[in-house]
Amino acid sequence: MSAVGWDRCDAVLVVELERAVAETGSTLEAFWQAASSGWALPLRALTASRDGEGLRRNLVAASLTAPGRLAYCSETLASVTEWRRRGGRVALVSGHRQSVVDAVAAHLGVFDEVHGQLDVLDARRDHLTRLFGHGGYAELGNDVPIEGLRNVLSGVALGLPQTADPDARKSRMPAHLRLLRPHQWLKNLLIFVPMIAAHDLTLQTVGGALLAFAAFCLIASSTYILNDLLDLSSDRVHPRKRNRPLASGAVDLRHGTLMMPALALAGAALALLSGPKLLGMLALYFVATTVYSFKLKRIVVIDICMLAVLYTMRILAGSVAADVPCSVWLLAFSIFFFFSLAAVKRQAELIDGIASGLVTLHGRGYRASDLSVVGNIVTASGMVSVMVLALYTNSAPVMQLYSRPEMLWGICLVLLFWNSRVAILTQRGEMHDDPLVFAACDRVSQLCGVAIVGLAMAAALL
Repeated sequence: MSAVGWDRCDAVLVVELERAVAETGSTLEAFWQAASSGWALPLRALTASRDGEGLRRNLVAASLTAPGRLAYCSETLASVTEWRRRGGRVALVSGHRQSVVDAVAAHLGVFDEVHGQLDVLDARRDHLTRLFGHGGYAELGNDVPIEGLRNVLSGVALGLPQTADPDARKSRMPAHLRLLRPHQWLKNLLIFVPMIAAHDLTLQTVGGALLAFAAFCLIASSTYILNDLLDLSSDRVHPRKRNRPLASGAVDLRHGTLMMPALALAGAALALLSGPKLLGMLALYFVATTVYSFKLKRIVVIDICMLAVLYTMRILAGSVAADVPCSVWLLAFSIFFFFSLAAVKRQAELIDGIASGLVTLHGRGYRASDLSVVGNIVTASGMVSVMVLALYTNSAPVMQLYSRPEMLWGICLVLLFWNSRVAILTQRGEMHDDPLVFAACDRVSQLCGVAIVGLAMAAALL
């Protein structure tokens, strides 16, 4: 065998795809990358593996489907570039299929030779000697010093050079707390809607709703982490989502993987204090969200329907927790209203994708040509929700609950304005990824909210 050191750049620098990697997080990322395509891949990798190393290699192989969406170590690529600058050649070697290794090498564009299907476990050095013995070789990680490198090129830790998250620098919120997405807890305020709509604000109903709110926040954060783990590759190519704690590397994958079930169990324990009905509703929500994350979010229109259902399930949970009946009018309004907001979310993503030159929205089933149809869904569903509210203002329950029901027509006008404005801003590309977060931060939306509350109070109290 002829191995040389870092200063001998007349030799070939050998970079292994799968073995020259720190163990921290690599197997986990391979697992979640494989799981994002369905549980069949990680299960197949598990059954086909004899030991931990074999499992890691099988998971890596399952996840190496899109080299452009993986995360690269900038220090390693800098070392490879420096070696080539000094006149040396660089070879990428791996035990994976030649086509897989070729795809990675083609994406990176820094390798002079590519050798796949090598038995890197049993006779690695014999293979290297046979390939490069004529001029000598140096192995990155063995002969070449790599002190300070967090990861060396690997099938999963490969990815684009990690850049600091500008939003994280501006925010004082720790990365682990940002991982919970506390701003998304605003959606859980829907739990209080049934008791407010029924004008039933007793200590018992408020206490039950508060308990459900806390439990839902824990469960929802658990599902957000699961979604982020499954969407690692998609988030890394998104202009804003790439700054999420897991995608950017601000939070270790091991922490995210442990936090997800811990939050779910804590939420379930809290819901159990309210009773089996709320626990059952939360379990149904968790299952529905998990199915959405694994499969349904990739199916056109079904994903929008599912998002509308998940919003409405919060209202149903509030009805169960506060023991207040949920009217058909409220459910009908929420389905159409949140169907519109879910379509806004997809429309905003499509517009961002088109601006980036994408033809197909990655991780979703939508194409750039679908933009006009999705925009029509936004407008039509929003208008139907207002029509349902208008019909509700003349129903029998309204006459019993409100002394001045005609004031509710003002709410219809405010919602007509707000829905129309959201549709226009989304078409202009000025909409946040989540319309509810946009509404919470937008001054005009805040004024609309104040107007709606004022009109509702006036209708009830005047």
